[in-house]
Amino acid sequence: MKAVVLAGGYATRMWPITKHRPKMFLPIGDSTVIDRIFAELEADERIDEVFVSTNERFAADFEAHLDDSEFDKPQLSIEDTTEEDDKFGVVGALAQLINRENVDDDLLIIAGDNLISFDIDDFLDYFQEQDAPTLAAYDVGSREKAKSYGLVELEGDRVVDFQEKPDDPRSTLVSIACYAFPRDSLSLLSTYLEEGNNPDEPGWFVQWLQNRESTYAYTFEGAWFDIGTPESYLDAVSWHLDGESLIADSAALENVTIGDNVHVMGDVTLEGTTVDHAVIFPSATVQNGDIRRSIIDEGTYLEDLDLAGALIGAHTTITNGSP
Repeated sequence: MKAVVLAGGYATRMWPITKHRPKMFLPIGDSTVIDRIFAELEADERIDEVFVSTNERFAADFEAHLDDSEFDKPQLSIEDTTEEDDKFGVVGALAQLINRENVDDDLLIIAGDNLISFDIDDFLDYFQEQDAPTLAAYDVGSREKAKSYGLVELEGDRVVDFQEKPDDPRSTLVSIACYAFPRDSLSLLSTYLEEGNNPDEPGWFVQWLQNRESTYAYTFEGAWFDIGTPESYLDAVSWHLDGESLIADSAALENVTIGDNVHVMGDVTLEGTTVDHAVIFPSATVQNGDIRRSIIDEGTYLEDLDLAGALIGAHTTITNGSP
């Protein structure tokens, strides 16, 4: 069995934090989003190759990351794009990867920005029991949230309807960008594209596919976070930290109040500052600040600021509210 980890997005909704780093490298505790996935794929003996589908802009970052990692299976498969407007769409990129890498096995596809609470090997067990196209589905608990995803309607475990980003969702059960396809179904990606269908979201392909082949849903409870916005990233950090805080040993704190779910990385300096539900990257300095639900990138200097819901890019200096 092969696996594809989708890591080709540019995460423009999280700029400037992700302008020069893949969002999959954002830390969740002591690990990263994508490394949590790699660890599970590395441990599953059914999977003999893991293709990391990324773009030319971030190829060097992924190459360096994998060279420094403990994982043996992941290898890069690079899309010929450097900008958001050049993208082939997820389905188009998948079809190209399958041809480029000569994939001729059952295939697991998972988004590299997926933080999920179920074990991938349990999902694969279910897929092998069904021996049919399978997706993972999660109840987001809100029809407003469901508008942003692919809505899944089931009879038992079988998908009987699929609506990509519906305006008026009938339920709150959505697909989470984790799929498994039998080898014999892979050719349908090319058929789908040749018919002129939407190459962007995988949900459009699933909507098309479930009318042609029996498709099943692995539903799970617990947690799922799509690390695509600052809010969802901070929510994922909060879920992982569970009310605690993670402070690097090399961080220097003086007269500081640390609230819930705070991650302070190496060589950060905090003085006279209150921090709550925030992530502060290495070598940042905050003096006399109040930082809430914010992400502060590396090498930043902030003084006398009250920030809520802020994204501060790397090596930025802001003093008394003025750059």
